[in-house]
Amino acid sequence: MTLTFDWLPFDRLSGREVHDVLQLRQRVFVVEQTCAFLDADGLDPQCWHGLGRDEAGVLVATARLVPPGVKYAEPAIGRVVTAPEVRRSGAGRALMASAITQVKRLYAGQNIRLGAQRYLEKFYGSFGFEPVGEPYDEDGIPHIEMVRPY
Repeated sequence: MTLTFDWLPFDRLSGREVHDVLQLRQRVFVVEQTCAFLDADGLDPQCWHGLGRDEAGVLVATARLVPPGVKYAEPAIGRVVTAPEVRRSGAGRALMASAITQVKRLYAGQNIRLGAQRYLEKFYGSFGFEPVGEPYDEDGIPHIEMVRPY
């Protein structure tokens, strides 16, 4: 599967793009994972958003880049999600590779942090992320913070 990625600051997203991003995140994080939480946490307006579209232009992957000092001291990748129908196609790997490239472009020379669902620890580890701290529960789902050294 070939995806095309655009990375835009929130203020450059169209209303339709905001809708599609929120719809995909809610489809997976709220409905599929049966986790009632406030996805619109107030950080989105400060973030860059990755839009991964398939050959038909449908949004099938998204993530956000949180600038340093907003949530953590270092820049962070968060809200990483792929549509169920593209899983195991390489879409998640393409999304993470694109996100890391964009963080390096925007925030050169800095470590990258993320809060990973524990079952994805090996996946993120394959991109050079290392666990830091102790596992924790977030909205009933086991997580671990991970950092990718510069």
